[in-house]
Amino acid sequence: MTPYIVNMSGINKVILVGHLGKDPDLRYLQNNVAVLSFPLATSETIIKNGEKIEQTEWHNIVMWRGLAEAAEKMLKKGRLIYMEGKCRTRSFDDKNGLKKYTTEIVAESFTLLGRPGDFEQEAPIEKKQIPIDE
Repeated sequence: MTPYIVNMSGINKVILVGHLGKDPDLRYLQNNVAVLSFPLATSETIIKNGEKIEQTEWHNIVMWRGLAEAAEKMLKKGRLIYMEGKCRTRSFDDKNGLKKYTTEIVAESFTLLGRPGDFEQEAPIEKKQIPIDE
């Protein structure tokens, strides 16, 4: 049997389930490219010294193009979602000219979660996974 050599440089895959921390912000960049951003909170309960403590982690989420436009119609503060994407770190210059870095999750798809009653006071929303279009 011939051994196989696998050359894998790594995997960059993020899966999160959490609540939107605020309403998404939709902007259009050059060439009318849509970009949507919002904070997503994920929480877990740990036991420390016999006491249950909830720890919340905040993630900066970015969605692009068609996914951004679709998400802007469905997502709002407090909404629970399942999402998949990639972790990206980028740099930028702040207003003082200093180089800063930020880490974001670039979403590739998302699914609305929750009970049917969570959506009753709004227009009907079809629960489905929306893939990214490129």
